[in-house]
Amino acid sequence: MTRLSVNINKIATLRNARGGNNPDVVKVALDCERFGADGITVHPRPDERHIRRQDVFDLRKVLTTEFNIEGYPAPAFMELVKVIKPAQVTLVPDAPDQITSNHGWNTLVEQDFLTETVAELKQNGIRASIFVDANPRMVEMAAKAGADRVELYTEPYALHYVKLSPEMAVKPFVEAARVAQECGMGLNAGHDLSLQNLKFLKQQIPWIDEVSIGHALVCDALYLGLEKTILEYKKCII
Repeated sequence: MTRLSVNINKIATLRNARGGNNPDVVKVALDCERFGADGITVHPRPDERHIRRQDVFDLRKVLTTEFNIEGYPAPAFMELVKVIKPAQVTLVPDAPDQITSNHGWNTLVEQDFLTETVAELKQNGIRASIFVDANPRMVEMAAKAGADRVELYTEPYALHYVKLSPEMAVKPFVEAARVAQECGMGLNAGHDLSLQNLKFLKQQIPWIDEVSIGHALVCDALYLGLEKTILEYKKCII
């Protein structure tokens, strides 16, 4: 079964635009769970421009589904996740001022750093996922670093799905996914997945463990409502 983890960063962005606590990030997360989400994802950046450090603590107290925390493994981030102990940490190579993730790790160049970081997460009982491009070599080296899973960076898939064809867009992702499977790792996917392209990805890679979706899902919820949107996304990954 492919699980849907809802990234609630955009909910926090909306809250922070006006101050106060509207919308309530914790309430939205609990509603996502109630409407069928299998997990909640957050990406607390150093400048707290969306998810704040306190949000992470508040969410940890109440979530009943899997909690996935994304981020660059700087000392402050590692300190946070070792206290929170989420089900999964997804390591991303984002710079502090980066608007959003736009590439995966070079797991060959960063092999030693990632190996040490993954080991530290595992010592604390946390599943470690490494964010990678759809490149078989990068997947192989993520496995060598000890990762439990890789998360395929799917923006190129989303772009090529429209500009080229679904079949051409998905081909490198199928290849990378097969390498992950051969290496004995779990497989996640995320970034720019939407109601337009998610079902085809799932059909071509049925063994995906989890998709993490935020921006498109929140945009769709403006028109469809949050409950119906989550149900529609779930239909895509059955």
